[in-house]
Amino acid sequence: MQKTYMQTKEGAERNWYVIDAKDIPLGRVASKVANVLRGKHKPTYTPHIDGGDFVIILNADKVKLTGNKLEDKIYYNHSGYTGGLRERTAKVMKEKYPTEMVERAVKGMIPKTRLGRKQYTKLFVYAGEEHPHFAQQPIELKMD
Repeated sequence: MQKTYMQTKEGAERNWYVIDAKDIPLGRVASKVANVLRGKHKPTYTPHIDGGDFVIILNADKVKLTGNKLEDKIYYNHSGYTGGLRERTAKVMKEKYPTEMVERAVKGMIPKTRLGRKQYTKLFVYAGEEHPHFAQQPIELKMD
């Protein structure tokens, strides 16, 4: 009788990956990154263990939005006060806050639990080509 392998958090091997999001649709980048952050791309995936890898996203300002999303998609923020609702279109978000736009897309695809919040901390998003994580020797992750 063969036993099922259960990964432990101490035994999890973590790699660093870098993704160039230039001219790739936002949803495709976000879903790929969410799977890597959760560790679902590994054969040792265990749902209740944080076995995911670190991900660096570059060129967040050059990510592609298909259709009419630049004008039609609206991002909402609320301060908690009466009348504190702030609305911004995807065009404004892409121009002024490109990293936040990509982070929100990835965050929406990660579980809303303690484990999901822990996995989300392994995401690093940058608007340009440069990143300060050269010491970790990130591996380039190809988008299929």
